[in-house]
Amino acid sequence: METNQRPYHLVVFGASGFTGQFVAEEVAREQVASGQSSSLPWAVAGRSREKLQRVLERAALKLGRPTLSSEVGIIICDVTNPASLDEMAKQAAIVLNCVGPYRFYGEPVVKACVENGTSCIDICGEPQFLELMYWKYHEKAAEKGAYIIGSSGFDSIPADLGVIYTKNKMNGTLTAVESFLTIHSGPEGMCIHDGTWKSAVYGFGDQSNLKKLRNEANLKPVPIIGPKLKRRWPVSYCRELSSYSVPFLGADVSVVRRTQRYLHENLEQSPFPWLFSFGYFSKQGPTQKQMDGSSFTLRFFGQGYSQGFGPEKGKPNTRICTQVKGPEPGYVATPIAMVQAAMTLLNDASDLPSMGGVFTPGAAFFRTKLIDRLNQRGMEFSVISSSEV
Repeated sequence: METNQRPYHLVVFGASGFTGQFVAEEVAREQVASGQSSSLPWAVAGRSREKLQRVLERAALKLGRPTLSSEVGIIICDVTNPASLDEMAKQAAIVLNCVGPYRFYGEPVVKACVENGTSCIDICGEPQFLELMYWKYHEKAAEKGAYIIGSSGFDSIPADLGVIYTKNKMNGTLTAVESFLTIHSGPEGMCIHDGTWKSAVYGFGDQSNLKKLRNEANLKPVPIIGPKLKRRWPVSYCRELSSYSVPFLGADVSVVRRTQRYLHENLEQSPFPWLFSFGYFSKQGPTQKQMDGSSFTLRFFGQGYSQGFGPEKGKPNTRICTQVKGPEPGYVATPIAMVQAAMTLLNDASDLPSMGGVFTPGAAFFRTKLIDRLNQRGMEFSVISSSEV
């Protein structure tokens, strides 16, 4: 990725927000971990210089880097001021957009980045916004060489990359996947910040517009290989995990399906039907103790056909179980995923899609080393079992 003409490789927009402060911390942490303190110029951006300065001071204290606040640029930028967004985009190779709900505040950032040939990563979990950005900006982003990659936090990198990992680890053809998310909390309990909760609510509440958008897109259905999975009841028992599950109402299903369509249409990979299964929030968000004591496990149960077998020979004859394990999902795993996605954009350019555009994480990163990077940062991908039936 071309960075020579831009003063900053990364700009964290919305760094003074609740999630943005943790993303800024993670960029600072990445500088040290990768030994790139001097070769990874970055900045924070937002409306208030004082608040941004305080974010850098807190990060400096937390990470034991007293000079951090003087080493990081500060850009004053307001999502309601298009000129300021243009100025921010012109200074960055990649904007890490942490300003949500994206349904209300996301498009001006995407527009500014596309028009200025700047790549952009967000952590959106709102399917209608994500899909609308594809239809409005994909061709222009490709023309400008900008990579616009949505849902690059806990929504939806573990799910999207986890399915690709499962597919790559199966010795044959994967035809269906069920996925189950378990959130673990320690003695301090768990908590979600009010802003994160609002973004989720707005995403769920825009289903009518999402349905209209998909109808207007008039996409051809992707082929189905092998039998479909049986639909589960809204509350169903999972024998493999010895627990009950409810549907997970996030962006993961939308994102994974878009990735599978991309891989089928561009690389002729076989897609598959799948079913994804699965609270607390406050104005203040979780405490550090709550975050330290929380984690997640995302378990994938896949089925398909071994080498030399197919639907013409009967039912699927091979199964695989994989998992992604990681730290607290909202404010630890999400910054890790977002920053590692950005580092992958910076460092694995030859393995990205040949042209820019609007992509899901799986579509952008399926050939890259992102899973290896995540493994090194505490988000572990592994095979639990694999067997022929």
